[in-house]
Amino acid sequence: MTTVEDIRQRLLALLPQSLEIEDESALHAGHAGARGGGGHYRLTIVADCFEGKNTVARHRIIYGALGEMMRTRVHALAIRALTADEAKTQPTRKDS
Repeated sequence: MTTVEDIRQRLLALLPQSLEIEDESALHAGHAGARGGGGHYRLTIVADCFEGKNTVARHRIIYGALGEMMRTRVHALAIRALTADEAKTQPTRKDS
């Protein structure tokens, strides 16, 4: 299983309405984390479990779901965690 597939599988526990994962590791070739085996990823996730939570709490939920991957296979993770209502009103990454 690739790292992206593993991330996706683990985050399904959050019952996301939308989940996008981009592997940006190639953009960071030669970076210390990349040399150590950890990849760079960008995540956009929409889930009801983020309702009423601030950004730090949302990130902690995601880190908790990913577990040890954050110490081994993931060196950097850019996170955009939204509720369904926020996703309707905020531009997508491609729009910005």
